[in-house]
Amino acid sequence: MPQEARPSTGEQARQHALTHLRQAILQGEMAPAQRLVENELAEQFDVTRASVRAALIELESEGLVERIRNRGSRVRVVTVEEAVAITECRMVLEGLCAGKAAVEASDEQLAQLTALGEAMSKAVADGEPVTYSDLNHELHAHIRQFSGQQVAVGLLERLNAQLVRHRFQLALRPGRPQKSLSEHLAMIDAIRARDPRAAEEAVRSHLAGVIDALRE
Repeated sequence: MPQEARPSTGEQARQHALTHLRQAILQGEMAPAQRLVENELAEQFDVTRASVRAALIELESEGLVERIRNRGSRVRVVTVEEAVAITECRMVLEGLCAGKAAVEASDEQLAQLTALGEAMSKAVADGEPVTYSDLNHELHAHIRQFSGQQVAVGLLERLNAQLVRHRFQLALRPGRPQKSLSEHLAMIDAIRARDPRAAEEAVRSHLAGVIDALRE
């Protein structure tokens, strides 16, 4: 039986274009300010221009794409001040999630956080900033997941998507992983101790450090 062709129109085509565009932006394959030409993207993803246009509108609502009058769409440039403002919002929401995780996480989930902390320590000791950055992202994602606070999780996913470029830049800054490691381990310790107030304070302290680093 021949393989079914990928739909070039309709909701499936829009989702196909949306998924691949979002992934390319989040993985840094498409750089900030890069133009997004509908014809080229439609050919690349084997969908119609209408499907690409609908995907771009969705990504604009997520803060990943911006439309420039008379010039079309491009990958949105997030300034340092915007990154600071987004991180200030993260302080509230991620603090909430950490506090919830301290109460709601199972013993098995706490063990996962411990293992992540150990892996982050090894990455720093081995001088692997990219691995550390990936583990950092994974730790925050686990804490959000373990919190069970789905509204906060949804909001944070949108906010964090806009910070991908800044996250990579900070991870590669000399000395940054070493400085943030202790902050992440403090977050893990507070959640493992099932102390919601300490967990929230540890997250806020960590993200205050991120803000300071962004402004350097």
